[in-house]
Amino acid sequence: MLRFFKDNIRWLGVGFLLTFASAFGQTWFISLFAGFIKDVHGLTDGGWGGLYTVATLSSAVVMFWRGSLADTMLLSRLAPLIAVIFAVAALSMAFAWNIWILGLALFALRFCGQGMFGHIAMTAMGRWFEARRGQAVSIANLGHPAGEVVVPILTVLAISVIGWRFTWVAVAVILLFAVAPMLFAMLAEGRSPKGHSGTEDRPGLHGRQWRRMDAARHWLLPALLPVLLTPGFISTVVFFHQVHVADVKGWSLVEMAPGYSAYAVLTVISAFSAGWAADRFGSYRLLPGLLVPMGIGIALISPAEHVLVWYLALGFIGITQGMASALWGVLLPDVYGTMHLGAIRSLATTIMVVSTAIGPGITGVLIDRGIDFPTQSLVIGGWCLMLAVACYFIARRLTRERKIA
Repeated sequence: MLRFFKDNIRWLGVGFLLTFASAFGQTWFISLFAGFIKDVHGLTDGGWGGLYTVATLSSAVVMFWRGSLADTMLLSRLAPLIAVIFAVAALSMAFAWNIWILGLALFALRFCGQGMFGHIAMTAMGRWFEARRGQAVSIANLGHPAGEVVVPILTVLAISVIGWRFTWVAVAVILLFAVAPMLFAMLAEGRSPKGHSGTEDRPGLHGRQWRRMDAARHWLLPALLPVLLTPGFISTVVFFHQVHVADVKGWSLVEMAPGYSAYAVLTVISAFSAGWAADRFGSYRLLPGLLVPMGIGIALISPAEHVLVWYLALGFIGITQGMASALWGVLLPDVYGTMHLGAIRSLATTIMVVSTAIGPGITGVLIDRGIDFPTQSLVIGGWCLMLAVACYFIARRLTRERKIA
């Protein structure tokens, strides 16, 4: 692992930088400014949530439409360009003078941060690495937990010192004068998997280079649709409703905070373990166990009386999140090849973004109707276990198809 990291630090660094910088477009980061934004624009919780949902869904639509740029445009141009758009969006958040500008800024933040930065990172890892693709994906994905640990602390300090508007200005400066130039420099040279020519793309199932429409017609992608939706849906609603859970359980947010450390640590451990296992045994073999930890974790929230169970629940959820980050980064190029990987990944990323948009809305409506989130968590846990059974049969069928191919 150390030799692999040393030999490929430049390429792995690109993935890490992209996933780390994607923090500025993630829900948890934008929510740090929610109180200020609602006060300035006179938004209620419902108005803010509705605007956020529309912006996120719109970003998912554009992600589906333009995600294939990762196939047709040099990454050395695409990644810095998205960083510049990201910077403009951050600056717009600082000085949005009406709801329309705010909505456009949110859309661009979600498209660049949650969408394109992670999409470019995983497309690059899938295309650049072959024999150790799982480990490459796991290392690149470390940017996500690193951002979750470092960025919130620095952001809260920045808000207290320079105010929330100039914190967004600082984000824009970082993206424009640090992230974009670094990406341009690091991507100045191309890379191909060792042992293969620079122009050769590795084929997928049946020796084909699958296009997006071919993948959509193939049985596997529709079968995986609920599996793709579920991890993002659950992790988003758990974080989104943490205050509600605290009220229902009688816990304080300070007591609950260590749970996020458990989540982050187990996400990292699980990602590395899953990456190694995907390289060693095959990515499709991880499918049956993917949602089992998350199902157990979300179900634990319902009967929990002591806050320690909350830590355990988030730890289990983190295991699935880590597995998912490694699995999708390896499975999609394995099955569909690398030539049109950007277009196919954009479809998968769109599905994941949609799940993060609809989750808070659906669960929020149920809460308003008297079904608290701990009660909902039992049903969600059951859903995960049902999908785990379905994944067992998906993996069996895929194994048979690989043998035939």
